[in-house]
Amino acid sequence: MRHRTLGGQGLSASAIGYGAMGISLAYGPGDEREGVAAIQRAHELGVTFFDTAELYGWGENEKIVGRAVAGFRDQIVIATKFGFTRDYGSDSRPEHIREVADNSLRNLGVDHIDVLYQHRVDPEVPIEDVAGTVRELIDAGKVKYFGLSEAGAETIRRAHAVQPVSVLQTEYSLFERDVEQLFPTLEELGIGFVAYSPLGRGFITGAAKPAGEYDPTDMRNTDPRWQPGNFEKNTDAVRRLGELAAAKDVTVSQLALAWLLTRGEYIVPIPGTRSARRVEENTAATDVTLTEADLAAIDAILPHGGFGARYVERSMPTWV
Repeated sequence: MRHRTLGGQGLSASAIGYGAMGISLAYGPGDEREGVAAIQRAHELGVTFFDTAELYGWGENEKIVGRAVAGFRDQIVIATKFGFTRDYGSDSRPEHIREVADNSLRNLGVDHIDVLYQHRVDPEVPIEDVAGTVRELIDAGKVKYFGLSEAGAETIRRAHAVQPVSVLQTEYSLFERDVEQLFPTLEELGIGFVAYSPLGRGFITGAAKPAGEYDPTDMRNTDPRWQPGNFEKNTDAVRRLGELAAAKDVTVSQLALAWLLTRGEYIVPIPGTRSARRVEENTAATDVTLTEADLAAIDAILPHGGFGARYVERSMPTWV
């Protein structure tokens, strides 16, 4: 597994990471045993970047990750996040950041957090106060690197001036390309990028079902891309991508992840899965080489991303 540098503060991670959210949240009932097996298989295959958050089960996901990686914790990077309240509001007040960081340390069973992200920008708290608080945690040895999630260029610049930002995390895939507008800022400031939902919440695996056919707790029942009209267009696009993948003797998931890896050497996708087999498939994407003709064919299929917004309107992040 090749490694990539994220930011200018020393953070290095495997070219493909692992997102743990789906073990506990948003994709129907989870299975801790399967999730732990997937995490441990990822490590066996060279994955060193594991992503969780307080929000994912209010500490339960962190505990699962902590138990799964206990035997190799010193060999990996663990990222977690603060900034939500139990009613899904925002709270990035300094005292809350400190409280969540201490809780995360206990939940994970670790003496430091490698990457601490602000999960969403809090409009009520100046980003300078957020960055300053994380800087204090870094100085105290509780955190190593500072990250932002779903932040815009102005916020990134203001935060970076107080405490260097090592990495921005935002949704990015063949279905969602809006974040590309921020890449010049990241390149100018030397900030890495972590792509969450790099397989379009599973749509780009070729296994998508129409909305309403998932468990009632699964977010894809309400995701705009799964709704009638959008679903059929996205399904056709994935079919065409699948034909291109098959011609290269790879899966459509591997094609999509390999495409992300071509977008910049500072980009690391973090596909999530509860399946060790899917982990094997995803990590093998690092061995896929895409030619200029391949990239042109992919762009012809999805020149501007998928069909339908990435969130329902009330949940859409706002970049500032």
